[in-house]
Amino acid sequence: MPDMAASMEDIKSINLVSLGCDKNLCDSERMLGQLISEGYVYEPEMDKADAVIINTCCFIGDAKEESIGVILEACELKKEGLIKKLIITGCMAQRYASDITDELSEVDAVVGTNSIQDIVAVMDETRRGERPVSMRPLSEIHFGELQHMPRFVTGMGGYAYLKIAEGCNKRCSYCIIPYLRGPQRSVPMEYLVEEAGRLAADGARELILVAQETSVYGTDLYGQKMLPELLRRLSEVEGISWIRILYCYPEEVTDELIEAIATLPKVCHYLDIPIQHASDHMLRRMHRATTRAEITERIQSIRKRIPDIVLRTTMISGFPGETDGDHQILCEFVREMEFDRLGDFTYSREEGTEAAAFSHQIAKKTKEARRDEIMLIQQDCAFRKAASHIGRELEVLISGRLMDETGESADGNVYVGRTYMDAPDVDGYIYVHTGDRELMTGDMVMARVTGAHDYDLIGELI
Repeated sequence: MPDMAASMEDIKSINLVSLGCDKNLCDSERMLGQLISEGYVYEPEMDKADAVIINTCCFIGDAKEESIGVILEACELKKEGLIKKLIITGCMAQRYASDITDELSEVDAVVGTNSIQDIVAVMDETRRGERPVSMRPLSEIHFGELQHMPRFVTGMGGYAYLKIAEGCNKRCSYCIIPYLRGPQRSVPMEYLVEEAGRLAADGARELILVAQETSVYGTDLYGQKMLPELLRRLSEVEGISWIRILYCYPEEVTDELIEAIATLPKVCHYLDIPIQHASDHMLRRMHRATTRAEITERIQSIRKRIPDIVLRTTMISGFPGETDGDHQILCEFVREMEFDRLGDFTYSREEGTEAAAFSHQIAKKTKEARRDEIMLIQQDCAFRKAASHIGRELEVLISGRLMDETGESADGNVYVGRTYMDAPDVDGYIYVHTGDRELMTGDMVMARVTGAHDYDLIGELI
């Protein structure tokens, strides 16, 4: 028998580029964990690694373009002999597997969104000179396999994402995700509690719950919404101080969930509610399940029960058929609701979605102008809200020391952190002056807010 190990190409170091959302990052960290446990070494710089894995996103046009750009950059490195193997994973791999293998000879393997547990086997196959494509059916559930696989958490700052479900059963007319990620599959609660314990043992102080839609967690497994119960179970995990919830659709935010957020001390008074629009005409065309009146009622209920709640949302400008009147309704709604955090995206026409075939597509300049107007309204609100926090004493999770452009510590003892009001990467920061006191990443301290600069706060250690 031939010695298969002897015939395998020598691959020691792995670089992994994770693009797109935090749910994709969770997959990236699982793939890295598996590879590192098999003896591979993580290399943070692409051109210094033996093998490169690109975990792609193609949710909207800009994300697709970013993924293509990184892939082509890696292909050039492969041509120059700087890297030996190139593997494409994630949503673009799922959507365009045959195009990638047909058009990019530099790519050695393609791994779909439901096949990340195959990454070690795929790497071995590429080392033997094979060119595998791993595409498990999207309807399959593999949480048992993933549960005992190691995870290499790449983020700094004392937090970790906890993906509580995969896929989505909604069929919003603009969204490609159900076709790339499959139907809703909730992770069993005992698995999540166990993983939360491991993350806490590794230094995570904050858990950030993510899914395509966290608010319907458990409906497929337990026959009812179980997010409130999951919050209670996770609150019992020793070492965790904050639990943050992202991606709750407004129609799924129940009174029970509001009560859990209000009463469980570890659950941040922060909720991310993607709304997308406020015109009933647009909401119907988007296949959203709410009206403006129903959205308003939910927001009022949340704020009445939790007065210090911070609400984040996202909107879409320039959806097909959006009239000037629809846009003005959205502007009025944003002024009226005074969201703490808001992002507005121009509509991206994605092939394979129902909305891609809609008539009355909006010109790019019009979409951008409408988005800019929404963001100016929100900017005024956000700046006023930031200034209103001056004088408050808030708990801060330290992310690290403030550095200057050269990578050296900035003048004075200043640390960067986040309060309960801010999720990493998408919201603001607080810059804490600590005097002579030295802090560590992941420390939780109390600070008094002394100033505000745009979306960020300035504070001093108490």
